[in-house]
Amino acid sequence: MRLPVQTLAIIRPTPVAVPDIALAVLPGVIVASSGMAAPRLALSGRLGRLNLSQGVRRSQRFVSASAGSPPPSSNPIRTGLYATAAVVSTGLLLAYYFDSRSAIHRYVVPPLIRRFLDPEGGHKLAIGVLRTGLAPRDTQKDDEILKCTLWDNITVSNPIGLAAGFDKHGDGIDEIGSVTPKPQPGNPTPRVFGLIDGGVINRYGFPSEGHAWMLNRLRERIPSFFQPVDDSRASLRPGSVLAINLGKNKSSPPDSINDFVTGVRTFAPYADVLVVNVSSPNTPGLRGMQSRTLLEELLGGVSKARDEAVTAGVAGRKPKLVLKIAPDLSEDEIADIAAAIRTSGVDGVIVSNTTVRRPPGLKDPNQVEVGGLSGIPLKPYSLATLRSLRPLLPASIPIFGCGGISSGADALEYAKAGATAVQLYTSFGFD
Repeated sequence: MRLPVQTLAIIRPTPVAVPDIALAVLPGVIVASSGMAAPRLALSGRLGRLNLSQGVRRSQRFVSASAGSPPPSSNPIRTGLYATAAVVSTGLLLAYYFDSRSAIHRYVVPPLIRRFLDPEGGHKLAIGVLRTGLAPRDTQKDDEILKCTLWDNITVSNPIGLAAGFDKHGDGIDEIGSVTPKPQPGNPTPRVFGLIDGGVINRYGFPSEGHAWMLNRLRERIPSFFQPVDDSRASLRPGSVLAINLGKNKSSPPDSINDFVTGVRTFAPYADVLVVNVSSPNTPGLRGMQSRTLLEELLGGVSKARDEAVTAGVAGRKPKLVLKIAPDLSEDEIADIAAAIRTSGVDGVIVSNTTVRRPPGLKDPNQVEVGGLSGIPLKPYSLATLRSLRPLLPASIPIFGCGGISSGADALEYAKAGATAVQLYTSFGFD
């Protein structure tokens, strides 16, 4: 039977934009719904249904295999090797980081800190890292040849110390301070300026939390020690000493010695060394106390306060008294200071604090900032003062060299000039 042309037009499949599998089924569906005998189209429909059913069965087999079959077992040897490599790599990385001699701590970390933080921000970051115990450290024991006798009853494992100013608030590092009787914020910021010449200008102005706060901090140290301590040292560490640097409040009368006497009475039980700082250029009138008359009164007063604390049993040990002087003194002023030291019972001298001078040849524009200059440019002035002072004092009074020391050669130069030991600070920001 032949169908009319109109009927054929009705049952002819119309192209539809659907997926390929739907296109294969579509003609059969049309034929079935039309109920007309169209052999060609019916065959196409049967093939389409066949293709669909085969595809469904294949999909079902795939899903069944994916859901029911366990994943291929990993190679235990390979997994073990990966785990071992990860552990070893992490261990080596940590060992490298905690080794203070690693190149990263000279060529990577300091430049990054200088790049992204201002000098005072970098200073605070360093203190914070040291406080957490995550700082690099020298794990090797000091060679016996480095042992240094400061006084008859005080020997240290090496002649290198950390100068005051770094650990201002007693976070547990070597010489802390300066500490003033009353809390004071110091000078306004910015107050620290790095120089490309290897120096730093600061006008901190003795920022301090005050005597009471520092006293509590020192008392908290003792319960925090989990290892055996050396009870004969305020530092609690064999082969090291704890020094407390005493400063003066900005609001105190310029010629008053009371701040220093109070400091000695307060901290005598907690220090191996008490440093009398009359040489900061950032507290008005302070350097005037280096004049002979005022200095003799000051040193006599602090010596008496120290001895009274020991006699009264307040201090279990007799802390040493050390005077810190400026590098900007004339020869006559140096001679007057030496005379005051000899007659007062002071035990040592630190040479020197920062300088108000600016040596020729500085390139950094920050050299015009007001404040004390430390670092490499300070070294010639400190050495000159040391060489002038050493012959004027007996050998029993040690001199601590401080200023521009950044290498073993620098330390040796100070030793040849008469220093018993040396202190560092600024160079840590560059090396």
